[in-house]
Amino acid sequence: MTDLRLALYQPDIPGNTGTILRLAACLGFAVDLIEPAGFDVSDRNLKRSGMDYIAAAALTRHVNWERFVAWRATTGRRLILASTKAADRYTDLVFRSDDILLFGRESAGVPDHVHETADARILIPVVKGHRSINVAVSAAMIVGEAMRQTVWV
Repeated sequence: MTDLRLALYQPDIPGNTGTILRLAACLGFAVDLIEPAGFDVSDRNLKRSGMDYIAAAALTRHVNWERFVAWRATTGRRLILASTKAADRYTDLVFRSDDILLFGRESAGVPDHVHETADARILIPVVKGHRSINVAVSAAMIVGEAMRQTVWV
């Protein structure tokens, strides 16, 4: 198990959350779910996409952003936001083993006050004319790079 964590800000799509929980169980990182989610967290689609791996995932639920911020303040962890509005590529960041990688809602990202809270903002460059990559795929890419730098060395 790594100290790396991935936080989901009010996710909209249960299938993406389930996929990320499965990834977390397989790679050994923890997930923070910042509510409210756009679906019932016991949703069958979440369970189906996470299959039998959800029970093995280290999941912490935070009832809202404020509670997550209060929890984070006790940990001293750096918050890294994945955003299409960022200027720095995710491959250029030097990750730390105890970073929290934050991903926004599929429909709207994160509000400005959340964006401003991040210690660093990173993006996955995409071909001009395309908005973004699916959040579960983005999470896998960025977690992979963070683990390559901090765990798989």
